[in-house]
Amino acid sequence: MTTPRYAPPAPEIFKAYDIRGIVDTVLTPDAVRAIGHALGSEAVARAQRAIAVGRDGRLSGPALAGALAEGIRAAGVDVIDIGCVSTPLTYFAAHALGCDSCVSVTGSHNPPDYNGLKMVLGGQTLYGELIQALRRRIVDDELAAGEGALRSADVRTAYLDHIIADVRLARPMKIVIDCGNGVAGGIAPELFRRLGCEVIELFCVVDGTFPNHHPDPSKPENLQDVIRALRDTDAELGLAFDGDGDRLGVVTKDGEIIFPDRQLMLFAEDVLTRVPGGEIIFDVKCTRNLAPWIRARGGKPTMWNTGHALVKAKLKETGAPLAGEMSGHMFFKERWFGFDDGLYAGARLLEILSARPDPNAALKALPNAVNTPELNLKMNEGEPFELVRRLQQSARFDGAGELITLDGVRAEYADGFGLARASNTTPVMVLRFEADDEGALARIQGAFRAAIDSVWPGLKLPF
Repeated sequence: MTTPRYAPPAPEIFKAYDIRGIVDTVLTPDAVRAIGHALGSEAVARAQRAIAVGRDGRLSGPALAGALAEGIRAAGVDVIDIGCVSTPLTYFAAHALGCDSCVSVTGSHNPPDYNGLKMVLGGQTLYGELIQALRRRIVDDELAAGEGALRSADVRTAYLDHIIADVRLARPMKIVIDCGNGVAGGIAPELFRRLGCEVIELFCVVDGTFPNHHPDPSKPENLQDVIRALRDTDAELGLAFDGDGDRLGVVTKDGEIIFPDRQLMLFAEDVLTRVPGGEIIFDVKCTRNLAPWIRARGGKPTMWNTGHALVKAKLKETGAPLAGEMSGHMFFKERWFGFDDGLYAGARLLEILSARPDPNAALKALPNAVNTPELNLKMNEGEPFELVRRLQQSARFDGAGELITLDGVRAEYADGFGLARASNTTPVMVLRFEADDEGALARIQGAFRAAIDSVWPGLKLPF
């Protein structure tokens, strides 16, 4: 059998945490077939015999998942097709089916014309150099040859049963769930009803055109429908999920958005009652209120790089029971598998809040500060990383007590912080600010404005 040769896929689709690009422009079926063959070849090198393949609700999903399966099988690796499911359910399939390897064909929260691949081999999430190595396999024609089998499996029931067996609500709750027409809509209503909730559904019909609003709960504008539904009904709480179901958004009864770093406070407090002294991992975008909250409850706070694959790797390395990101990814190792799952995180949140006399008050009592959401400065490809390099090398941040350069530049002040980091998924600079009051926030933003202008004059900043 002759190993087929492929035209090398566009290098820009090989991102830091996954493969992602515009469908039929750079992410074509031929490109995905080649990537599948490279992935299958890497699986052979790791003695992995089968890979579970799931896809989200995007219109390009069936064709790309089919091409991916063809490529994997051409390396002699079996494919287990688990259909149209959330990314966390694909991760779950790797455990439930005993193959330890999986790929989710998903564009996550990107626009409808995007798609991509999130990949796990032998329990290891592929990121960084491991993703670049797949492209090199294609370029160098280092591809295994074989005839892998194709079969289907339904792990949906096992996934639901596993969560239902694990999570117990102290009382029934009435909730709003908004799936933004993402793939979570195919399973979230059933999950929360089986947990004992009365559910008001918003946009739970899976539709890859996302006709109502973008499925990204990290953006406040995408939570306005939840806020309205909570105002107009007697529901107690709102949950929102992103396009592939691995991120959670939370809204209180009176319409306050509880950003993920504050959600993590509640999760950490709960987990530390069962894992005394446990390490809690969070990314550089999270509130400075989080570390003292964790320490006060006997835990060990660890700040880490942003990126679901990077956080998962750190979780595995440290054995920490819990991690979370400002973007909404929550990783439970205690009682769960350590992968990010918005639906499971929502279930754990309800377990905690159902035992509180006033869930709304419990959420609003979490320490808060004056802050901005993520602010994005669009730049050309590669420029955000160059800007970070210049800031780290020569910029001054007047009044800062500490500069953290773990991932970008985070300047810590006595009364707040500012952050500038390069996104690993799109060519944007991500900025975020937090302070004790509006005056401090304005001062810190001014310091960042001056620092950025000193190394890259003329940028139109989003603050």
